[in-house]
Amino acid sequence: MPEIVFEGVEKRYGAVRVLQPLDLTLADGEFTVLVGPSGCGKSTTLRILAGLETLSAGEIYFNGRPISRLDPKDRDIAMVFQDYALYPHMNIAKNMSFALRLQRRPKAEINAKVRQVASMLNIAHLLDRKPGELSGGQRQRVAMGRALVRDAGTFLFDEPLSNLDAKLRAKMRTELAEMRDRIDKNMVYVTHDQVEAMTLGDRIVVMDGGVIQQQGTPKELFEKPVNQFVAGFIGSPTMNFLKGELIEDHGRLFVAGDGYRLALGDGARQRIAATNAREVVVGIRPSSFSSRADAGSAIDLKVVVAEYLGASTVLATRCGSSDVLVELSSEELPRVGDRVSYAVKSEAIFVFDAKSGKTL
Repeated sequence: MPEIVFEGVEKRYGAVRVLQPLDLTLADGEFTVLVGPSGCGKSTTLRILAGLETLSAGEIYFNGRPISRLDPKDRDIAMVFQDYALYPHMNIAKNMSFALRLQRRPKAEINAKVRQVASMLNIAHLLDRKPGELSGGQRQRVAMGRALVRDAGTFLFDEPLSNLDAKLRAKMRTELAEMRDRIDKNMVYVTHDQVEAMTLGDRIVVMDGGVIQQQGTPKELFEKPVNQFVAGFIGSPTMNFLKGELIEDHGRLFVAGDGYRLALGDGARQRIAATNAREVVVGIRPSSFSSRADAGSAIDLKVVVAEYLGASTVLATRCGSSDVLVELSSEELPRVGDRVSYAVKSEAIFVFDAKSGKTL
């Protein structure tokens, strides 16, 4: 398994630069997730790594060896595509063994490897069928199996679950997580779904506009986003953002805006004091609200919609002219039209510079 290093990698289509100079190190044996909105450059990065796109500048290294001029077949990489890309005229066993047969591996070795991987993915009973006879989830397992039988050093996944329905996608996420723990290989996974990123990745790389915004563990990105974009992209339901202004009052620091005034902790006061910022954006995660009066500063809201989800309820509320999502236990369910007051702990309040978007 190689350590993979991107060094100043760029991609341009004519005068349009879709991937800014990119520096990234993918550790040996790590499951790395590239995540971001459509057009952020994540799939382009993956395709350059696979050799399906040429880079415009920079270099990619496998354990210090440059590989950007190698053909895809010479990079020791296996790839799972979004649309499965199975051969419809071949049965599942032949689809899975296609690369091994091209390499002229011994028949006994091929059959053993196919049976081993098919058993791991619970598709051993499907080996004699054609792709058209399988469900979407089964075809996705076959596509993953075809990659796994190659025993490559690095596995690439290009939004492999995006064509599945929500229930099947959740099941396949679990199976992928189990597979990740069983197979000690480099895995690079592209998705626009931050839930997939949070549940699968050892490390998440958040991209936007062809630029890496932040990388780290799911916990680091959730608790310490470096800017407003990352804070809004990581977490479900998405973080609330309110325009505000910093105010000092009797030695304490508050942030106030249309319909609210929240106290910030001493740690935030010390960090923000050095920036001289005044116009800010406040970020509050929907799960950070509490009905306990002693849990922090209170914010008054009007309930517009209540989405009952069983154990929890998501309220769409209004604070002044801003929309605010609140996630609560369904045991404390207000009605539409009610005016409610919820507390927010100072340590659960994120403050971003209104101009740069950086976390203060």
